[in-house]
Amino acid sequence: MALQQATSFASFRNQIFYPSKTIHSAKLGVSSSPLFITKIKLSSSSLTRKSVIKAQQISHEEDRPQVSFPPTIWGDSFRSFSFKQSEYESYNEQIEVLKPEVKSKLISGADDAFTKLIFINLLIRLGLSYHFEDEIEQQLDEHFDALVAHVSDEECDLHTVSLVFRVLRQNGYKITSDVFNKFKDSDGKFKQSLATDIGGVLSLYEAAFVSITGEDILDEAIAFTKPVLESYSNTNVNVFEKHIRNALKHPFHRGMPRVEARQFISLYEMDESRDEILLNFAKLDFNRVQLVHQQELSDLSRWWSDLDLVSKYPFARDRIVELYFWMMGVFFEPQYGGSRVLVTQILILLSVVDDIYDGYGTLDELKCFTQGIERWGTSSLDLLPEYMKVLYKAFIDLLDQFENDMKQEERAFTVPYVKNEVIQIIKAYMSESQWYHDGYVPSLDEYMEAASCTGGIPIIIAGCYARMAQVKGTKEFEWLIKNPKIMKASGAISRLMDDLVTHKDEQERGSGHVASSIECYMNHHGVSEEKATEEIKGMVEALWKEMNEECLRPTALPLSLLMPIVNIIRVVEVCYRYCDGYTNPEYVKEYIKSMFVQPIPIQQ
Repeated sequence: MALQQATSFASFRNQIFYPSKTIHSAKLGVSSSPLFITKIKLSSSSLTRKSVIKAQQISHEEDRPQVSFPPTIWGDSFRSFSFKQSEYESYNEQIEVLKPEVKSKLISGADDAFTKLIFINLLIRLGLSYHFEDEIEQQLDEHFDALVAHVSDEECDLHTVSLVFRVLRQNGYKITSDVFNKFKDSDGKFKQSLATDIGGVLSLYEAAFVSITGEDILDEAIAFTKPVLESYSNTNVNVFEKHIRNALKHPFHRGMPRVEARQFISLYEMDESRDEILLNFAKLDFNRVQLVHQQELSDLSRWWSDLDLVSKYPFARDRIVELYFWMMGVFFEPQYGGSRVLVTQILILLSVVDDIYDGYGTLDELKCFTQGIERWGTSSLDLLPEYMKVLYKAFIDLLDQFENDMKQEERAFTVPYVKNEVIQIIKAYMSESQWYHDGYVPSLDEYMEAASCTGGIPIIIAGCYARMAQVKGTKEFEWLIKNPKIMKASGAISRLMDDLVTHKDEQERGSGHVASSIECYMNHHGVSEEKATEEIKGMVEALWKEMNEECLRPTALPLSLLMPIVNIIRVVEVCYRYCDGYTNPEYVKEYIKSMFVQPIPIQQ
């Protein structure tokens, strides 16, 4: 959906932004991340409704675990942001001049199918495609047959075939991977002569990550291209080498779209064949949207600071900025500001809850809190330990305000679904705590069933859908409840990747952490940690293929509603591929600065 431009930020904000008063209740922390919560059905030994535990029954003299996490690295730096109204309007005015020119070029009938696809790829890579979603779909529909015929030609080069394949797949079009067979030798291996075509090799590497189950040729493509690219990146220092380094760190299909766009704009500026209109449009639009993000983050920072949960729960991680960065990764487009803010607020409260359930709270205290959330309402406050009351009321206040906002917008049908996901996640925390206290190590199948069904992703998607104009009824929420394949895959990926980078630290800390997927695999199969780790990595790759396949037409929901699910996992890839970027915020610091602090220089 193309962005409807506003003449001023004030009017724009009133039209599409966050729940008007939703900003007013919470603060943060998390086990490894609030996104990645394994949701498990309550066992018979877990919490039941038969007996209500009261706060008075609980002793507060127990020794609490002392876990020390790095403090926020941002302080109050975003709280004081002052929106630059005149700058925003200037960007809008310039964009309104350039946008028709770009649209005209996109829909012009003068170019052949491949030239058209190159232009579409540039719009995607530069972060501009959201302005022209309908037009791009129309062009790809119109030229699909010609593009497939073009890349099926035996004379078609590696770069062309790979680019067409990736762009079509990423936009939901089915195109067979057999188009790559022409690049194999008589032994069934990729021709070694291809290694000298470094542009083609890079394009093939990028294309291989949109593979689906059973496409061995694309697994072989990664095995062939990766060492070639690594060798080139170690011996060359130029613009193209930067492209390669970025791709090796995070392939485009697995990178966060906004981060990828920022990197590509810088590289495209050094391309001698660049389209100056496109480049200028991309810079202006990035800076304009950055102002919107800054305002949202400023409002969130003030809301968070006013709640003062950091002083009340000093053991919890203070990561409001990082959580907003994640939600910006789910979708950066200005019209989704309401979803970004709402889900960030929910996640940050869940993050504090997660840290409590991970070791600080006693089992009886956790049962009290879980019972209160299930009953929902301030009448449960007297059942809670004193230190839990502020957090509990913050949840109630936030969701009550959300409900009021939805009623005013005639979207009250969304409220029960969002509340239910909050309840389900906290029940999942309770179940994990029960597992830990019982000393229970689940089988990998049991662990994966729990993680893939309800790995924390549903609350994010439910919160996103609640404020998306494309969702006009309960159909999409009912689809979520059925836990479709793409949701299972995304939930499993998030949990497994979290485990890969956090399990050692969590087991060393000990308190509150159940066995990770790696421990479960080791215990069930009797293998080493190294072997278990490699198997888990293989499972992640297989799950990515399942997710890719679910995004090929015909899809269960429009692609625009599936992309938030894919984008969540792209956030996971960026923040958890090499390090726990939530517990260790320094890892994502430069990403955050480039997204929210540093505008792109524009020569006047």
